[in-house]
Amino acid sequence: MDGPVTATVAFIGLGNMGLGMAANLAARGFAVQAFDLAEAALQRAEAAGCRPMAGAAEALAGAQAAITMLPAGAQVAAVWRETLFERAAPATLLIDCSTIDVETARALGAEAAARGFDAVDAPVSGGVAAAAAGTLTFMVGGPEQAFLRARPILSAMGKAVIHAGGSGAGQAAKTANNMLLAASMVATAEAFLLAQKLGLDPQRFYEIASVSSGQCWSMTSYCPLPGVGPESPADRGYAPGFAAALMLKDLRLAMDAARSVGARTPMGARAAELYEAFAADPDRARLDFSAIIRAIDEAA
Repeated sequence: MDGPVTATVAFIGLGNMGLGMAANLAARGFAVQAFDLAEAALQRAEAAGCRPMAGAAEALAGAQAAITMLPAGAQVAAVWRETLFERAAPATLLIDCSTIDVETARALGAEAAARGFDAVDAPVSGGVAAAAAGTLTFMVGGPEQAFLRARPILSAMGKAVIHAGGSGAGQAAKTANNMLLAASMVATAEAFLLAQKLGLDPQRFYEIASVSSGQCWSMTSYCPLPGVGPESPADRGYAPGFAAALMLKDLRLAMDAARSVGARTPMGARAAELYEAFAADPDRARLDFSAIIRAIDEAA
């Protein structure tokens, strides 16, 4: 798949992230055979240049690669074990772009290898906007041969495709990265609220901190205060973006991973507690994760 883009790709899971990813594949010349349980998602995928299919097994017909983008490890494991392993042609490349637990990713990678499949776990960073724009970052775990086969496909959907290591390494990188993101967003929100209460203009504080030692992505690319820095979900009423419920899901994965290897993560644990409380409200769970600034301000 390193030559001209002519491959047929089965794409299973057309949610907010998957739809944009599948659309970018189609726009870049791949024949995308798409499946989702939601009829509306299939209609949107068809409008974006994909071919809607009646089921996951049907999407595999003639495909050289299969991509899953599903909510959790249980769904990924079910689709891989019940459909991909049983119905995909032996030479099909298997790619999971979902965010799931490391243990499941490693198990599926081992099972795929035992059945003769090339397979990678390739979770993403960037959110809905990057999925639509084709500027995601892919963190890829799996054998070198599988990574090299996957890279042209992933590159059609992202700006960076990085081989993290063996099976499960992509999920390990995503878990650690999103724990860091959550903690840095909480700290960024605290800093801006403190600066305001001390009488500083938020934009002026941004101009100072963004070129000082406190600079971080949560500040300079995704500021949680509206009207400060580049446009962010805060400027759109905290419409995601990356929903608080999804950040909580990733933090739970991080806490489970930390317990499994005896890692001490006090800042990650505190971030998880804050997002647990914030996302307990269904209305807030749907907001962008940067809206955590509201809960921090209210608590003060």
